[in-house]
Amino acid sequence: MKYKHLFFDLDHTLWDFEANSRQTLQELYQTMNLQAKGINDFDLFHKNYLVHNDKLWDRYRNGYIKVDELRWKRMWLALLDFKVADEPLAREMGVVFLDLLPTRKILFPYTIEILDYLLDKKYILHLITNGFEKTQHSKLKYSGLDKYFKEVITSEASSSLKPHKEIFEYAFQKTGAAPEESIMIGDTMEVDILGAMNVGIDQIHVNHLTKEPLTINEKQPTYTVYSLKELEDIF
Repeated sequence: MKYKHLFFDLDHTLWDFEANSRQTLQELYQTMNLQAKGINDFDLFHKNYLVHNDKLWDRYRNGYIKVDELRWKRMWLALLDFKVADEPLAREMGVVFLDLLPTRKILFPYTIEILDYLLDKKYILHLITNGFEKTQHSKLKYSGLDKYFKEVITSEASSSLKPHKEIFEYAFQKTGAAPEESIMIGDTMEVDILGAMNVGIDQIHVNHLTKEPLTINEKQPTYTVYSLKELEDIF
């Protein structure tokens, strides 16, 4: 068996972040009566929120902003798109959103089946996630994923973020895994795949979105799959 330690990403790979955040924002939209405040199109509000969230995460990953700013500004900017300049509302939404989001349970198809399959095959499963300790552990608990992973490595605990090599080195230290027996499984080329390349471990790009293989810095991942079921062909 070439691989022994399988390192998974969580959000957008196993836990359906888009579906879960949409469900949570929809709840906020109703309970905080955003329509009456001038947000008259939920779909557009959600779409704008995702754009702002991605940009702010990018700034956070690169060290330009702190986490507190990320959490409320994504709401603030999405509200501003509708000419609603209400900072207290944005801050309250940021807090409530983070309370509710980790309790959501929508997973990508075949998540539970593939994790059962891999455990049956005696692989050791871990997570490496650019998330926060409390939030990520809550997601795992509520979605029933916590029992599958031996170690959960977060950016908060490791004081580093994928694609930086420090988070992977921290993961090797914590799990006792050697690079040559490890593989990274994730959805984001610039974060999961590039990070694994940076420390010399094999990678599987889980491409839920497009039907063609992608490259990063003109390099292809070791493997590309288009559904979690296809991991059975590799392991």
